Amino acid sequence: MSVLPLVFTSGWASGINAYAVVLLLGLFGATGLTDEVPASLQRTDVLVVAGVLFLCEAVADKVPYVDSVWDSVHTVVRPVAGAVVGALLAGQDGSLPELAAAAVGGSTALLSHVVKAGTRMAVNTSPEPFTNVGVSLAEDLGVAAVVTFAIFHPVAAAVVAGVLLLLGLVILVLLARRIRRFLRRRSRRREERRLAAAGTRPRAPAPPDDGSRRF
Repeated sequence: MSVLPLVFTSGWASGINAYAVVLLLGLFGATGLTDEVPASLQRTDVLVVAGVLFLCEAVADKVPYVDSVWDSVHTVVRPVAGAVVGALLAGQDGSLPELAAAAVGGSTALLSHVVKAGTRMAVNTSPEPFTNVGVSLAEDLGVAAVVTFAIFHPVAAAVVAGVLLLLGLVILVLLARRIRRFLRRRSRRREERRLAAAGTRPRAPAPPDDGSRRF
């Protein structure tokens, strides 16, 4: 069977939590649950690094505003991870050119990352922190469930990932007003910090009056 469904699903999941995808695929391959995972993802050092970064994301992703900063940093990381994982899966399978698999994985990861980042901006307009924790837990559990499902039923999992991606894009459009509110609030805070920093700078002394000025 073509590895394309697994590439698509892993790309979607990488846009939400790339470290969880690498960690799960590596563990599934290392334990012998699947032959689709390349040996490079099963290496101990890769699993350790992915596990540490996953724990860092698990904490940062649940703190209001910190999660949006984390998403901004990972705007490049997640699509690249989706592309690399897709290329590795295709190289292992041999049924799909690696460049095409990288394009599918990377573009899917980029779309799902946009959905995740935009949704978090909308959530951060709420003053309480519990929504962030709930959304983050739902994302983590969703990624784990869909990636696990993809190992045993790749086509069905790809359909689920596709539906979730479309729903996410629709929700993102509906949340556009709250996202704009978040961006305005962040811009206002940056301006306030800039003005506060400028106000603390010592003023330059006035030039001495040598009597040459005429009034």
